[in-house]
Amino acid sequence: MKRIILFLMLVPCFCLSQMKTGTFSDLETLMEKDPKPVIIHLYTYWCSVCKMEKIALNNDREITDLINANFYLINFEAEKTKETIKFQGKEFGYIPNGNSGIHELALALSKNKDHPVYPLWIVLDKDQKLVYYHEGLWIPENMKQKLLEISAL
Repeated sequence: MKRIILFLMLVPCFCLSQMKTGTFSDLETLMEKDPKPVIIHLYTYWCSVCKMEKIALNNDREITDLINANFYLINFEAEKTKETIKFQGKEFGYIPNGNSGIHELALALSKNKDHPVYPLWIVLDKDQKLVYYHEGLWIPENMKQKLLEISAL
């Protein structure tokens, strides 16, 4: 009976696909070995749209396989990440504001410098030049279509 319960608890884990994610510190080394377009996904822990989007994307095997095969993905929590990040030759730090704060890199990547919109998706080509920018919910079907276009470049 215990084995059946354990099996039933693990079944959802096998059904969900997992996107491989990296960090900004790994990116430079990865790009030297195997240049690929980069997807930077900015989100916050409190964003309900971010949570819904994450579930939808992790349940879409085609998107997961597409991203894992053709892109580097960096998930970046814009308001909880406090370490200094070196990106494109510059250093970015955390800006505290009372009990909260925001990372300078989130502000640098966002077109809305006062109040970034989450989730925020930024796609860079192999040379780390901006090829796509998307604020708010990115519907899986639209994401799939755009990423297929970008991976074909």
